[in-house]
Amino acid sequence: MSDLTVDQVRPEDRPRWRELFEGYAAFYSVPLTGADYDRVWSWIQDPARGTHCLVVRDAPDGPPFGLAHYRAYDSPLRGTAGFLDDLFVDPARRGGGGADALLAALARIAAEEGWGTVRWNTAENNYRARSVYDRHAEKTVFLTYAMAADTL
Repeated sequence: MSDLTVDQVRPEDRPRWRELFEGYAAFYSVPLTGADYDRVWSWIQDPARGTHCLVVRDAPDGPPFGLAHYRAYDSPLRGTAGFLDDLFVDPARRGGGGADALLAALARIAAEEGWGTVRWNTAENNYRARSVYDRHAEKTVFLTYAMAADTL
């Protein structure tokens, strides 16, 4: 892991970022359009927005092989915290420390930003990722619910 480089995604990373994000969306069976990818890319490139993207590389000038989308959020109970929206490592590169490097970098950012915690969700059956997450965080007792906006 010490030979890996983690930094913010760069404009020239866009094609590889999209490939990685497509892999993430496919894993969770979420169909995205070109407009969806454009929207997320615009978020992570806009300094006025709160969405960021870390990538992991073999070398400072190498192509990314993993990504982590993250942002700050305000919690009335916890103050400002971090939220990891997406973490994905190219399946051909899993087991090589990329996810660990991304999570370690996110922990450093959380400390620098004064976030008391970083939270995220994953699928119950995402056992491989959960084994990584268990090394870095504690599983909470909370369940996630999603309510469609038009149900009210």
